[in-house]
Amino acid sequence: MTLINERRDDTVKHDIHTVKKAINGDVRAFEELLFQEEKMLYYKALSYVGTKEDALDVIQETACKAFLAIGHLQKPEYFSTWLFRILIRECYKLLKKREQIVPYEEHELLKRLDQKQEKEIESFHLSEALSKLKSSYQTSIILFYYHDLSIQDISDVMEKPVGTVKTYLRRAKKQLKVELERSYKLNERIS
Repeated sequence: MTLINERRDDTVKHDIHTVKKAINGDVRAFEELLFQEEKMLYYKALSYVGTKEDALDVIQETACKAFLAIGHLQKPEYFSTWLFRILIRECYKLLKKREQIVPYEEHELLKRLDQKQEKEIESFHLSEALSKLKSSYQTSIILFYYHDLSIQDISDVMEKPVGTVKTYLRRAKKQLKVELERSYKLNERIS
């Protein structure tokens, strides 16, 4: 029995045999995989859409689409990544309907970007700076720093080439730096 642990932070492990059974149409195997991912799906959806009701709607759509498409999954070891991609797309659809940008947890993102400054001050400055980024830059920064995805995984989720994601991250960090410096200088003048 081969076990797969495809995420760095989470301890969800999938039996490759169960994934293959689900790919071949075994409904119980698919349900078992969804139950293993239940918490991840909920918390990821909630972090994107913001409300319990919307998160549950997104998860329902994700489960339905995943069930219909699992037969096309070519690499069973990437089940979680594949499922996460479907979830992100469903979140984007919902947010697009509401015409909102991707939400983020400010203090968690701040810890990863710079742990030297006070959280409260940085939270305000970072929130302001992030809101000025193009949505593609904002999404790449959030997925990289908050969700701890690799550049390749971000490329898969955003459906952009790896080089484009690297460019987004580089430009986003450069723009964030400029905006944060401007914000700090303005804050120093006021203080």
